Amino acid sequence: MTRHRLVSAFVSFVSGAIAVACLLWSGAASAQTKVGVIDVQRAVASTEDGLRAQATLKKLFDNRQQELNKKQTDLQRQREDIDKQAKVLPKDALTKRIDEWQKQMMDLQAIFLEYNKELEKKQKELTDPVFGKILEIVKRIASSENIDLVLDKATVAYVRTDLDLTDKAIQMYNSGAGGGAGPAPAPKK
Repeated sequence: MTRHRLVSAFVSFVSGAIAVACLLWSGAASAQTKVGVIDVQRAVASTEDGLRAQATLKKLFDNRQQELNKKQTDLQRQREDIDKQAKVLPKDALTKRIDEWQKQMMDLQAIFLEYNKELEKKQKELTDPVFGKILEIVKRIASSENIDLVLDKATVAYVRTDLDLTDKAIQMYNSGAGGGAGPAPAPKK
């Protein structure tokens, strides 16, 4: 989960907890308050644009993973060679090979971190527009159905299925019925 999503989930949790506390505190007003929930992550991932984003990310991840696997296999072979030659190589030559191997291992770790950052950035780039459109659709649904409060399903322990707006938001997104919230352009390669 990206840092943006973690912060978003935390904010949703805190705001949800505050909202629920206010509703419980208000007593009589809670009987008149209309509440809905949405599984934001599922909504984003289930839209046509979200599915395209996932496919793009998977392709990118698979390519990067193949590169990392190849480099890791090569380093493992080098380590096995070093272990085999440890008894016959002079100490300074062995030390030099081990140092080179360790440097290559650190380079591989740096590449791994770089790839993770790249994937996280690409995920954010591809899903943030979808996320924003889903939130706009939720606002439209809440307004049209007089819903006072919409919580992220991830922050709620239990909810009746009739209060879940996720499928409706996905359908509206995919149909373009969310006003300006139609499908986003296909991701660039």
